[in-house]
Amino acid sequence: MSNMKLGLSLGYWGPTAPMHHVSMAQKAEQLGYDSVWTAEAYGSDALTPLAWIGAQTEKIRLGTGICQISARTPTAMAMAAMTLDHLSKGRVILGLGVSGPQVVEGWYGGPFSKPLSRTREYISIIRKVLAREEPVTNDGEHYPLPYTGEGSWGLGKGLKSIVHPLREDLPIMLGAEGPKNVALAAELADGWLPLYYSPFRQDVYAPSLSNAKPDFEVTQGLAVKITDDVEAGLVPVKHSLALYIGGMGAKDRNFHKELISRMGFEAEAETIQSLYLDGKKQEAAMAVPDALADEVSLIGPADKIRDRLQAWDETPVTSLNVAARSDVELQQIAELVLDR
Repeated sequence: MSNMKLGLSLGYWGPTAPMHHVSMAQKAEQLGYDSVWTAEAYGSDALTPLAWIGAQTEKIRLGTGICQISARTPTAMAMAAMTLDHLSKGRVILGLGVSGPQVVEGWYGGPFSKPLSRTREYISIIRKVLAREEPVTNDGEHYPLPYTGEGSWGLGKGLKSIVHPLREDLPIMLGAEGPKNVALAAELADGWLPLYYSPFRQDVYAPSLSNAKPDFEVTQGLAVKITDDVEAGLVPVKHSLALYIGGMGAKDRNFHKELISRMGFEAEAETIQSLYLDGKKQEAAMAVPDALADEVSLIGPADKIRDRLQAWDETPVTSLNVAARSDVELQQIAELVLDR
């Protein structure tokens, strides 16, 4: 019997509030889904919807996939996580990530430089807040505590959280793509949130995960659709890949394009990006290889998906996060993944 868990990926909001998200989470909980996940970009935040959902569910875990570290100081992030963990009776999974330079510099108004050292400091401070062993201080360059730099009144001092954490070991997961950032997740975090992962190309990330602890969680988001028309089913996956490869980053520095290249599709990634940046988005999507779209999704007849799930069982992935859009899809996916 497989130990693979299921998560419901709700993402971030579009132009208006998706009021059906609570009922979707409730149905997922009834069906045995392990977790429900929200996200943030530059609109809705990841935490408020989880509080809303958590108040109307009982046991499903509440994950942020991800909270952007530039959106909050590490102590503010720890405060929010502790608060939500208390209110949900210990169900929070704190997923963190650096986002990208377009959002960090364009939306949050801060520099994107040194993402690895920023992430290391950020997690370290959150751990100190949760440990509550002593007043929190940090002498790093990114988040000095207490602050003594320009404009300081010199009155700051290290503080301990008034609130005692419900769980000192509240799980922290890291969204990461680059080899060094994934290795950082294996070193410092309790789990990893990949963007794209192929069960047939495990060597891409194997070195970065070599130091992960035995109970390290890997939660992979992917599209799932039961259909006899595989070609048509892969079209939305191709459009999503084209958006990330072509449009989510600068021409000379796109982390997603670099990942797809490391996965063995370097020439194809160049073509996709070139078409996308030329405004030929449809052509860019059609340039995404069927093999790539198929490997990072579960699209096809039920028997094909069951066979593919066996390949996922042989990976470090511990949970599959799916973006189901109806109760029927939630149940179909649960039957495929959990009833094995």
